[in-house]
Amino acid sequence: MIRRIQNARKDAPRSDRPKRVRRATAVQGAGDAPEKPGPLDGGIVAASALLAGGGIVMVYSATAPLAMGRALPPHFIRHLAAVFAGIVCIAVVVRVPIGVWRRFALPLWALGTALLVWTLTAGIEANGAQRWIALPGTGLRLQAAEFVKWATVLAIAALCARFVDRRGAAGKRAVVLAAAVMLPPSLLLLAQPDFGSAAVLAAIVGMLLFVAGVPFRHLLAPVVVAGVGAAGYIATHPYAMARLRGFVDPWSRARQEGFQLVQSFIAFGRGGVLGVGIGDGRQKLYYLPEAHTDFVLSVVAEELGLVGVLVVLGAFAALVVAGTRIAVRAREPFGQLLAFGMTALIAVPAVVNAAVVMGVVPTTGFTLPFISFGANSLIMCSIAIGILLRIGSHDVRVSRRRIASASHRGLLRT
Repeated sequence: MIRRIQNARKDAPRSDRPKRVRRATAVQGAGDAPEKPGPLDGGIVAASALLAGGGIVMVYSATAPLAMGRALPPHFIRHLAAVFAGIVCIAVVVRVPIGVWRRFALPLWALGTALLVWTLTAGIEANGAQRWIALPGTGLRLQAAEFVKWATVLAIAALCARFVDRRGAAGKRAVVLAAAVMLPPSLLLLAQPDFGSAAVLAAIVGMLLFVAGVPFRHLLAPVVVAGVGAAGYIATHPYAMARLRGFVDPWSRARQEGFQLVQSFIAFGRGGVLGVGIGDGRQKLYYLPEAHTDFVLSVVAEELGLVGVLVVLGAFAALVVAGTRIAVRAREPFGQLLAFGMTALIAVPAVVNAAVVMGVVPTTGFTLPFISFGANSLIMCSIAIGILLRIGSHDVRVSRRRIASASHRGLLRT
């Protein structure tokens, strides 16, 4: 009987034989496929365009009082130049194969770390922190923290993808390598000091390790160490302790540490549901410090009300959904991890900034991506958008059969 079946299989035409499905290798990076790219993801394009357009309006509204007597505020002109540079970055990055980012991940991380060293040795000090580099002969300033966060996410995505490719889920070794990559820039950020950037970087790295399939028992120890380290840092640095006191009881310190938060509350209260109108806000008139950067969402709340705040937060939520969809559809682990990382690189600072102006977390000094004034943040977010669009234009919807071969958390496929 067995011999008859074997002979029947030999005599069957080649087209009737079952085809073997070859597993995709990890050598070829996402975006290196020979087929033509598909259309750009509409969710990413619409959400980022809405945020960038809203940022142009709010930066003008927030900076116009700083340049009375001028047709256009200098900050607004610089912001328009940054938006144009961001569009150029998106147009360039969307044409770069994702495999290129994988090959240059570690060199870019090394460059970012070197920029942080340069910042500490020859940087510009402002408001008690040394976070800026003056580019000779250009009059421009570079904030290395924005670049190093992006480069570190890129490097850890490349490292974790190696283990996911081979075993389906990263393990203890991935945690050790991720810690080795994250610690140098984190310590350099703390030395500036920039506790907020270091904390956000650690949070994004932890999210990447979770998505990569690292077991919870391997993540528990790093989380405890990070929590103890953060508590020790706050206890030993007066500026961090002052921010914590202003967060715990801002009204009793309304003229000291809690001044920014109290003024933000007043802006939200004056705005109500529909706001007082664009340009008619009062809190930006020297009441609300850093109204065009850290607390621009408070200006949105006062001038556009609850509706304006919900539109901004909804645009960020739409971007997160679109970025997660791109990550889930990606063909191989590096593309998935990179898409998750680029989405988190925009979403996490946005969540932190919104939480700060609403009094949910202590003040951290983070700008609101695309909305706040700041060329460094805007350009790095634009590069992240370009990478997301590149991955989304080359990766197709996966079938249920392929999803069945996912890792134990259902996030990454091998």
